[in-house]
Amino acid sequence: MIKRFIVIVAFFSAFIAEAQENVSSPYSYYGIGLTNFKGTVENRSMGGLSIFADSIHINMQNPAGYGRLRLTNYAVGASHDRIKLESESASDNAKISSLDYLSLAFPVSKKVGVGLGVLPYTSVGYRILDSEEGSASLLTGRGGMNKVFLSVGWAVTNDLSLGVDANYNFGNFQNSQSINRAELQYGTTDVNRSDIRGFTFNFGVNYQKMLNESLKLHLASTYAPAMDLDSENFREISTVDFSSGTGRTIDFRELDLLDSQFEFPSKISIGAGLGEQNKWFVGAEYASIGSSSYEDSFRFRGDNGQYDDASQFSIGGFYIPQYNSFSNYLERVVYRAGFRYDETGLMVNDESIDEFGISFGLGLPVGSNFSNINLGIELGQRGTKDSGLIQENFLRLSVGLSLNDKWFTKRKFN
Repeated sequence: MIKRFIVIVAFFSAFIAEAQENVSSPYSYYGIGLTNFKGTVENRSMGGLSIFADSIHINMQNPAGYGRLRLTNYAVGASHDRIKLESESASDNAKISSLDYLSLAFPVSKKVGVGLGVLPYTSVGYRILDSEEGSASLLTGRGGMNKVFLSVGWAVTNDLSLGVDANYNFGNFQNSQSINRAELQYGTTDVNRSDIRGFTFNFGVNYQKMLNESLKLHLASTYAPAMDLDSENFREISTVDFSSGTGRTIDFRELDLLDSQFEFPSKISIGAGLGEQNKWFVGAEYASIGSSSYEDSFRFRGDNGQYDDASQFSIGGFYIPQYNSFSNYLERVVYRAGFRYDETGLMVNDESIDEFGISFGLGLPVGSNFSNINLGIELGQRGTKDSGLIQENFLRLSVGLSLNDKWFTKRKFN
């Protein structure tokens, strides 16, 4: 099983190697970029819900779910985005492919499970050309913050489980602005870079209770306290000869910027749902994020964004016609759907940059031990065309593998 998993991961990595930029959005300029979804294709296909936890799937959003694992689970996911960017006067298109997560989880006892993995947590990627008669400005950015996590979940009782994530965050963000004016021989290039590192933590609780013979109540909550991350900052200013057509650097200076810390925002979520075991589930979730802490963190690079606290709303669920059907494959398929609305907290030109998405997905059974190939599609929108801004309409296609195996099983025969 391990060899098979390594081959699959290698295939996914090779498939997306040419386009590992995770985002193409001018709004990724602000703060530490756009926050990627921390969860599996299964979660994303249900509007991003983190409430549901069972014995065969990884729940990277709520570590309490690891306490319910009964099988070792390998999970890997990737996505491909098609984005249309529109302003009042122009439009453009972009295509992005990325590896979204790679994780492994396993039970170490009947009550304790452990998970570990890596995922891109935020992404920066944009290229904006602003040209007027006699002048031009090119603004580009790339980078992002990655997260390596180790999680432990503990089933306190049959109904209640608790968990904690320890996350090490690392990465860098680079923003470059080149300005050229026709009346001047020389232009300027200004490059700002921040290298980020530090630890964050996330605590979770999951409660499941049978209300009658078939109906089960699901309650879940997470809390991630605000933590300070270290930021090592650099700035380079160059004078460039654009008139020669070569873009030759005439003068180059490095500015000493003080290393700093910024407060990674707190997050608290709470959700509830109802379902029938191995049949259906529907739930809703709300999250509040203290992103107003970004307000004064990136002024050194000319970040003129305003930040309020953010909110996220999700609703979704799944349906399985008959999970143990032997005669009809389609009856064992998991059908998922969901909706989300995110108030990101970012304000640009006094406009709130909000985002919403409608998602659908399929869980296709493969092999033994309830392994799945998971497919997802999301249609969404970010931003607005008001006040000279850009509206992004996106189509996201996602594919993930959730492979189960048994570890720590004593063999009766050699």
